[in-house]
Amino acid sequence: MGPLSRRRKQDPDDIPSEDEEDRDYTVRAVERVCSILNLLQESVDGVSLNSVARTTSLPKSSAFRYLWTLEAHRYVERDTDAGAFRLGLGFVGMQSRHLELLRERARPWLEKLRDEFEETTNLGILDGDSVIYLDIIESRRSVRLAASNGHRDPLHSTALGKAIAAHLPEERVRSMLEQTGMPERTSATITTVRDYLAELAKVRRVGHAVDDGENELDGRCVAVPILGTRLPAAISLSAPAARFAVEDIGKVGAALRQIAGQIASARAGDTPQSG
Repeated sequence: MGPLSRRRKQDPDDIPSEDEEDRDYTVRAVERVCSILNLLQESVDGVSLNSVARTTSLPKSSAFRYLWTLEAHRYVERDTDAGAFRLGLGFVGMQSRHLELLRERARPWLEKLRDEFEETTNLGILDGDSVIYLDIIESRRSVRLAASNGHRDPLHSTALGKAIAAHLPEERVRSMLEQTGMPERTSATITTVRDYLAELAKVRRVGHAVDDGENELDGRCVAVPILGTRLPAAISLSAPAARFAVEDIGKVGAALRQIAGQIASARAGDTPQSG
């Protein structure tokens, strides 16, 4: 047996007073990380390195090192084409196992749907106050409408966003719209809370959501929620509007609803039957 350790009984005078507990014990580096993450959370389209440096009062080289470290841990994603940074999938990683299971279950069904309609299919979830793409099965056509994994889109102008929001408490939807605003992405974008809530009522009534040139001028997208899971998720099919006729929206919506039900009840590894 090793030597006995002696632990001094805590003296009442050693217990921090209420005033001491109220003191600011934050670390400057942590404060800067929080400032960066708060800045990214407020932006749908991403934030430039200059904006991050300005907000944190850091030299650009130091701001880049913070961002590079956060990117390495998937808390930040970099859009090299736009030169912008945005929140990454690392935060969703709190439920990473659920996400991975959902992605595994959804992929074969999304592939089946892509092959049936020859258009891009998507899996998205609500992350904060925007929609993030978890998986994208791109159309094999040379001209197609497709985002990229990890891309974030607004709640108010996308079919995925509408499909998810239609099944959230109204107060939560109002709060998210208040935080992000409702910028006019195209001339067709819904830009008032009143009209958006009316649109959500329609989504609940018909069973699917539609983005008819509201997020991308020449795009059309239909989405349905995946109900019965732990995550606010939805699937969608998107295509150039010239190839995706309005008359086909109902047929696509019905196919999506069937697929969403299969995803919700399937187990990882289940494969859709051919035919």
